[in-house]
Amino acid sequence: MNAQQQILNHLKAGKTITVIEAGYKFKCYSLTGVISRLRKNGYDIVTHYESNINNKGTHARYELVEVQS
Repeated sequence: MNAQQQILNHLKAGKTITVIEAGYKFKCYSLTGVISRLRKNGYDIVTHYESNINNKGTHARYELVEVQS
């Protein structure tokens, strides 16, 4: 199973994901590309911006809102 399918399954399970989590869990180092392809395939994925732990800057957390029918 490729990283894109693993990430899609992760999102379908109701979980969210960040770039760091994608790297650790799925060895995916281009999450933005995967998210872009999933969106082009009809998946409604939203981006939430969260403050970094040190409060300097933000990072993106992706969430699947609606499963493609």
